[in-house]
Amino acid sequence: MRHPLTVTLLVLGLTAGIPTPAAQVSIGINLPGISIGINQPTYPELVPVPGYPVYYAPGASCNYFFYDGGYWVFQGDNWYVSSWFNGPWRAVAPEYVPSFVLRVPVRYFRVPPPYFRGWAPDGPPRWGDHWGPAWQNRRAGWDHWDRHAAPPAAPLPHYQRDFEGARYPREEQQGQLHHDHYSYQPKEHWQSAPPPGRGGDPRGGRHGKNPWEP
Repeated sequence: MRHPLTVTLLVLGLTAGIPTPAAQVSIGINLPGISIGINQPTYPELVPVPGYPVYYAPGASCNYFFYDGGYWVFQGDNWYVSSWFNGPWRAVAPEYVPSFVLRVPVRYFRVPPPYFRGWAPDGPPRWGDHWGPAWQNRRAGWDHWDRHAAPPAAPLPHYQRDFEGARYPREEQQGQLHHDHYSYQPKEHWQSAPPPGRGGDPRGGRHGKNPWEP
């Protein structure tokens, strides 16, 4: 059974007397047996993060990014990904989040969690401090790269603007539409990355080499 358990930021903003952006964003979490995601009813404005092959959504009331053909959201200490701007969203274990997503500077997180406080705004979040030594050992080197050799950003799937609101496709339709309108092929295998807790510790304690990390 599907239980709608979504908190709408627009309502919260009106209640508190705070102006809300034109694009309404609802944020939820994934719980066993419940399908809840991040609700972005219109195609978001996406702006390049300077020097990174990543876009962010400055008008969103959540931490919303685009990288390698996928939309990425950091919410409730979890990363979620989707090939469509409004989901369905799938949780990805911390050890399988692409390095360039992890490298996005702190200042581009629209809703930074409290533990970001005091971290350098122009540097990446200190994920190793947060997720611990096991994660840091598995992802050693994630924060070191040749800044002059960053790959180009994937093209944005602007065709999805034609599928806003009531025209938004069902999950079973999305794959074919994406295939028909978007020729870019992801360079990393995030589409097959396991969710937290699947086959190992949710903080990244699986054994063996990450099969798709570049």
